[in-house]
Amino acid sequence: MSGVNPVASNLSVMWFRQDLRLRDNPALRAAAAGGTVLPIYVLDDGNAGAWKMGGASRWWLHHSLKRLNESLDGKLWILQGDAEQELAGLCASLPVRKVVWNRCYEPWRRKRDEGIEKSLCETGIETEICNGSLLWEPGDSVKADGTPYGVFTPFYRNRLSATWPDEPAAEPGDLVLAQCSQPADRIDRLGLKPRIPWDTSLEERWTPGEAGAQGQLGNFLRRSVEDYHDKRDFPADQSISSLSPHLHFGEISPRQIWWDTRTADAGDGGNAYIRQLCWREFACHLLYHYPDFADANWKSEFDRFPWRDDPESLRRWQKGLTGVPLVDAGMRELWETGTMHNRARMVTASLLTKNLLIHWRHGAEWFWDCLVDADLANNSFGWQWVAGSGADAAPYFRIFNPVRQSRRFDPDGKYLRRWLPELDRLSDKHIHAPWEAGEAVLREAGVRLDEDYPRPIVDLRATRERALAVWQTLRHST
Repeated sequence: MSGVNPVASNLSVMWFRQDLRLRDNPALRAAAAGGTVLPIYVLDDGNAGAWKMGGASRWWLHHSLKRLNESLDGKLWILQGDAEQELAGLCASLPVRKVVWNRCYEPWRRKRDEGIEKSLCETGIETEICNGSLLWEPGDSVKADGTPYGVFTPFYRNRLSATWPDEPAAEPGDLVLAQCSQPADRIDRLGLKPRIPWDTSLEERWTPGEAGAQGQLGNFLRRSVEDYHDKRDFPADQSISSLSPHLHFGEISPRQIWWDTRTADAGDGGNAYIRQLCWREFACHLLYHYPDFADANWKSEFDRFPWRDDPESLRRWQKGLTGVPLVDAGMRELWETGTMHNRARMVTASLLTKNLLIHWRHGAEWFWDCLVDADLANNSFGWQWVAGSGADAAPYFRIFNPVRQSRRFDPDGKYLRRWLPELDRLSDKHIHAPWEAGEAVLREAGVRLDEDYPRPIVDLRATRERALAVWQTLRHST
């Protein structure tokens, strides 16, 4: 890479968004083909409404921007404010010929981007918009009659029979960058890092940035992918890719993951992982075709569902103090690391929406703030799937039994002991349901219910029956 004075020649602006990488970045390659590139990032919080970026995501973004700036030899231009106004001001002050970016699919970004494209074109600025986030464009992945898929399996089969995504491209070898004259601490000035101890625990768990993403994919393909189909449901094994935050921020492309997984010849494990990559794709396509998916029930009958207003139970769920070990372990993992194993995600969501009858939107909002991989499409899809209100959702009568799930997927209690050290001395038999152990067993393990660890906030069996009764009443009133 080399640097030039931005006023010395016409510029192509590369607008980085959720594509914070150099490798296999279609927009960056398009910008580089036009000559000198001014790479920019605009922190625009004003258009997201209720879905303004959460705390854990902002932490990740801070570090990802730092790594991207290093990859660009310190020449990443940082702006903050309304993206349309910031781009207009930039183009008015510099000889910008072209602005290039990769698409985002959140409803407010699509609406904003349409306005930006129109206003730039009206001032004579050329635009080019690419797909750097998905395997296939949503408009190209529809049924024969042109309507979108609402069920995953037909979508998945259709995509497997379709043309494979293009092979990933290398980073541009002839990238000429404009000089950046902004302050060295311009990323710090965005104020993205939290001012709580949370920051330390996240740093111990994650390595944001393109190099971290490449390393994580390599580790997964070498160590875990062959057993992924057998072990991905066991939270203590962590036989998962841990690539979702890297994907969300675009530090690695889904095309590279697709092709590297396919060429790894990982058998059933590789096929199972490709299916999960397509599940991510399906969620994003749903949000594209149904822009209110993050805010409204997919199934309209749930608009009449009698959700309970129970702030205290919600608070205890958020803090991992429900008295149900698998749920509490998952919620504490979320708070400490910014992620949660998928099996625990399903169980914690089921307890909230079915045993507690608290609206799925409250859970989605908490996850949005705490997850480093908070993705609007996947977060909304996952919550509505568990709640029973979404596309291709689990039947409402499927209510996860957290004790049974814990005994099946964490039989030796390794995951529980990692996040619930107060239960460490309980036997494998009793750690999944401490309230079922006798007083002598609890005393020997040094556990005092309601002092060291709470009793369950609800009777799991009784609240399951309550949820089913509510559902039957709703069905019959339709």
